[in-house]
Amino acid sequence: MEKKQFQAESKRLLEMMIHSIYTKREIFLRELISNASDAIDKIYYKALSDEQMVFNPDEYYIEIIADPEPRLLTIRDTGIGMTKEEMEHNLGVIAQSGSLAFKQQVEQKDGHSLIGQFGVGFYSAFMVADEITVVSQALGATQAYRWHSTGTDGYTIEEVAPTHVGTTIVLKIKEDSIETSLENEDFTFDFCLHPGHIKSLVKKYSDFIRYPIKLSDEVINSMIPIWRKNKSELTDEAYTNFYNEKHYGFDKPLKHLHIQADGAVRYQSILYIPTNPPFNFYSQNYERGLELYANGVLIMEKCADLIPDYFAFVKGMVDSEDLSLNISREMLQHDRQLNIISRNVKNKIKSALQTMLNDDRETYETFYKSFGRQIKFGVYNGYGANKEDLQDLLLYYSSTEQKLVSLQEYVSRMKENQKYIYYATGESIDRIVKLPQTEVIAERGIEMLYCTEDIDEFALKMLTKFDDKEFRSVSSGDLGLAPLEQPTETTASEEASHDALFEAVKTLLEDKVKHARPSKRLKSHPVCLTTEGDLTIEMEKVLKNVPNRPPVQAEKVLEINTNHHIFHTITRLYEHDRDKFALYVGLLYNQALLIEGLPIADPVAFSNDLCKVMV
Repeated sequence: MEKKQFQAESKRLLEMMIHSIYTKREIFLRELISNASDAIDKIYYKALSDEQMVFNPDEYYIEIIADPEPRLLTIRDTGIGMTKEEMEHNLGVIAQSGSLAFKQQVEQKDGHSLIGQFGVGFYSAFMVADEITVVSQALGATQAYRWHSTGTDGYTIEEVAPTHVGTTIVLKIKEDSIETSLENEDFTFDFCLHPGHIKSLVKKYSDFIRYPIKLSDEVINSMIPIWRKNKSELTDEAYTNFYNEKHYGFDKPLKHLHIQADGAVRYQSILYIPTNPPFNFYSQNYERGLELYANGVLIMEKCADLIPDYFAFVKGMVDSEDLSLNISREMLQHDRQLNIISRNVKNKIKSALQTMLNDDRETYETFYKSFGRQIKFGVYNGYGANKEDLQDLLLYYSSTEQKLVSLQEYVSRMKENQKYIYYATGESIDRIVKLPQTEVIAERGIEMLYCTEDIDEFALKMLTKFDDKEFRSVSSGDLGLAPLEQPTETTASEEASHDALFEAVKTLLEDKVKHARPSKRLKSHPVCLTTEGDLTIEMEKVLKNVPNRPPVQAEKVLEINTNHHIFHTITRLYEHDRDKFALYVGLLYNQALLIEGLPIADPVAFSNDLCKVMV
């Protein structure tokens, strides 16, 4: 029996296959099952064009047999089999499987697709096997052939007694060692011989192969995936059961989407919007992405390219016959098909959320409680590249409605001649309600949006405007409000006196504030801090907590209510007791810091200053 050598290029490719092309050893079973399925498909398609043939689905299956003691794993199919020439061509020359050519012929006829494309998956078995034996008898042949190889040193082919039409592959599984166990803690060679592990691999990668896969006479695959069934056949319970079976989450999903697209790229998808976020959702450890299937075979467990970051909460799967895969079928080529599917999936999710917001507000608010932060992050991230897509999904608590409202709802209620969409920031709604800066807005019955999350204001700043209405913080230097009544006339000497007093306040506070000035917004409160420029006090607090970030500081303005009795007191002190004037200015500034939730630089000194005015 002559031993033949692999072609030089094939030998190098085989070495790569064993050592680097595949990232997971367990993938070998998926590849062998996919090849077996292709072999049965070839009989099916042959029967379509041959009136003499009858294809009876009950006669076709894939069988797996594990024999631990001799360490043999057998994968047997009732497919089309191979002649000696086909065995020489398909197994002796890597990447020359007939599946790709056959696939192209079939697709030209009826658009169906085979799984196999490259003819290299068979050799993934050498990752787990010291030697491989293949016995095959072609359809219509009376003779079988045996192919045997121990790897890169070559192979033999010999004639054997006829068995059955189809192919039997026998793997001599490698022995485990300390080194191989350390290489991959989740996989050992012994797993290849354990029925429970074999079953889990079939369920994971090949559950939706359309022919029965038998293990110990038990069919262990589902065969018909739920996404290929008509929507009219499926109940909400069926979708929820699939969600649970795939371990997408431990909750009951709020909504499911069943997509069956047959356009430029054919794909089918089932997507879920969960009720609750996973425990690590808002951490760096969370891995987003959808399951990706190619013609029913799992290719990737987490394909991040299928959904944008801001929809990372979506669970589910996509199955397509039109994807371009790399040689190991573990990764996608980033091509037009993938981009089309990703764009369509994104639009479907957005449309579903918008419909939920409009037609089922209670459910949407449940969703928003769990994932609204992710939507806001999507607005802010990427310099606002996705803000147009997401702005209609935002909700903020309304000061007048006392519930969550959309930006569109706010704008629809804006008062005549109202220039801005006003918002206020703080740690909680209760804290915001008590802010001195909100008095002048509330007095006029103008609605405010309350920002209580650290991302809220950043998102609004990135939006800049909605429906041509700019966002304006209640702490901004210019609120754009006309006075409610004619201001009290002041004399030139009074104005000059006030200017000198506020200049003295600014001097005493040195670089702590950019300006000190009379307030046009305070009513009952004596003092507050406002800001100039884009950076607000709340944004400053958030950015100070970002690790390894240079310190930032908002340009603060101290505003004092000139109608408050404390102003009359400091006016008198400014004229008659400059030391006590300085004491009161320091107390007013620290009071403004406390109102904003900012730390006082020297709490002991502040306490001592309070004692001085109490005696």
